[in-house]
Amino acid sequence: MHTSYLKELAAYSIWADNRAIAWLREISDAQWNQEITSSFSSIRQTAIHIASAQKIWVDFWNKVPDPVYLSVGFNGTREELLTIWEQASADLKTFIDAYPEENYLDPVRVKKPNGEIIQMEFRYTLPHMINHATYHRGQLVTLLRQAGFAQFVNTDLFTYYALQQK
Repeated sequence: MHTSYLKELAAYSIWADNRAIAWLREISDAQWNQEITSSFSSIRQTAIHIASAQKIWVDFWNKVPDPVYLSVGFNGTREELLTIWEQASADLKTFIDAYPEENYLDPVRVKKPNGEIIQMEFRYTLPHMINHATYHRGQLVTLLRQAGFAQFVNTDLFTYYALQQK
């Protein structure tokens, strides 16, 4: 696994997150909070989960003592959450740009929400985070459509690469 590939994946995730964040800034409060059956009960809850996961992974990689999952009890505003999400994206870029390839096999200590502690090589954790975010951004699209929002732009990896080649 090469540094350039992980940097590309991180850049893609940040690009796609920014598109999703823009959608979330366009919807009404009623759409944001509307109860919709999915993995999470609303657009708000899904966005909290995505932002929480991205932030917690950056915290794990940076060895932040006792990182907090936002999803456990975030009660802030939509804009506060989207700002946290944007900061987590900026922190991801800062981290991956500086992380040396020789550390890709180093273990990352992860404390799951249930308290279980596991370790996994860094080289597995970043692609996991990217895949996880992609999965839940897809759910956001479905939730947003059900809430009446339809002004989407494509967030596929293929589209990202095609735009980079222009």
